[in-house]
Amino acid sequence: MRKNRATQAGADPALSTALALREDLEVLRQAALEAVEPGSAVFRNLLREGNMLRVPGHDGTIPFERVLICAAGKAAVPMAAAAIRVLGEDLVAQRRLGGVVVTKAGHAVGHTLPPVVDVLEAGHPIPDAAGLRAGSAVIELLASATATDLVLVLLSGGASALLPAPPVGLPLEDLQVTTDLLLRAGATIVELNAVRKHLSRIKGGQLARLAAPARVLVLVLSDVVGDPLDVIASGPTAPDPTTYADALAILERYEIRSRVPGSVVSDLRAGAEGRCPETPKPGDAIFETVTHVLVGSNRLAAEAAVKQARCMGYNSLLLTTFVEGEAREVAKVAVALAKGVHAHGHPVHAPACLVWGGETTVTVRGSGKGGRNQELALSAALGIEGLAGVAVLALATDGSDGPTDAAGAVVDGDTVRRARDLGLDPYTALANNDAYTLLNATGDLLRLGPTGTNVNDILIMLVV
Repeated sequence: MRKNRATQAGADPALSTALALREDLEVLRQAALEAVEPGSAVFRNLLREGNMLRVPGHDGTIPFERVLICAAGKAAVPMAAAAIRVLGEDLVAQRRLGGVVVTKAGHAVGHTLPPVVDVLEAGHPIPDAAGLRAGSAVIELLASATATDLVLVLLSGGASALLPAPPVGLPLEDLQVTTDLLLRAGATIVELNAVRKHLSRIKGGQLARLAAPARVLVLVLSDVVGDPLDVIASGPTAPDPTTYADALAILERYEIRSRVPGSVVSDLRAGAEGRCPETPKPGDAIFETVTHVLVGSNRLAAEAAVKQARCMGYNSLLLTTFVEGEAREVAKVAVALAKGVHAHGHPVHAPACLVWGGETTVTVRGSGKGGRNQELALSAALGIEGLAGVAVLALATDGSDGPTDAAGAVVDGDTVRRARDLGLDPYTALANNDAYTLLNATGDLLRLGPTGTNVNDILIMLVV
């Protein structure tokens, strides 16, 4: 921390410190996002050599006569744009390149792709009719794949919702209801995607099946804790270790089976009873021609923030990139660590920067507006109330925290006081899952718009 900013003549020391911390958090936010910019990630991991593609650091090359791009997720457009630059204009001119790119509505801005590639926008996190059309377009594209083709799959967070492709006869509305029930119940992404895989013709390794006999190269920008290939984007090109029975058990676990549409339960039961085929499992021969490359992750973003903080004079520590659980409860642990630094210099001495990564969940019980990072930030604000020299950034790296226009929030020890001065009760807001309304009023929301990337969430705490 550049301490001169916190001790300006005539300025309130506590206010100056808070402003300085917020400025530093903005620098760290930018460093984290720049480290996982999707175009750069593709450029680092893809090289064309004539009619061959090579991945630096991996053995061998992949031959091709034609390349079919299948990109899905919030980072799909910048990833596809970078891949097309690597592949070259000659492939476009020769009609040896085509594809389908599917992203969240509003995330295609700022990039122009050649007309041989269809760019589609669809709904997220609840699938919509546009997503159905996108799923059909991908299936149609892959139907033309031959043994001399290369299918280049570019995956990023959000792809599960953007490519629903339910089984024939399963109404979109029933899939929407099921997804919403699981989200509201606080199901983890692993659980949610286990159900999604068994209500899809694309997910759970089935895209690899559709692409056969073509070679498949998959570049993955991970938005799942621990980077499991079978969970990211619901693992469309990876073996699926989960089963129809697992999906049914998840509905039971969250006590929503009776509220899930009957068509969904019937489809899952048919699979569990062996009346329809399972998703491809580990050892299936279709995966012998599939190569996966992880090109960006939460850890890369978190490490970049830590490195930048050290350059700024902070004693910095990356605690973990495996954070999960209820947002408000995770915030309590974060606050405890910040207080430990403040009071005892543990686990590091002030000025300190503590960085976490992962993705929390929110069990929705109220009728308010917010997202997991906003709820985490509000809970943290309550924990650090009145504590000078502490500030917390809770960030959704894609720029979209829940169903809001905010990416998260930045709070400090004065946030709660400012809320109460406005006649707002933070505890009531938290109980009603209404962090957005309160943090908007206090000016603590972080609005970035679509960032073009998606690698889970980052939590950064500064203590001086």
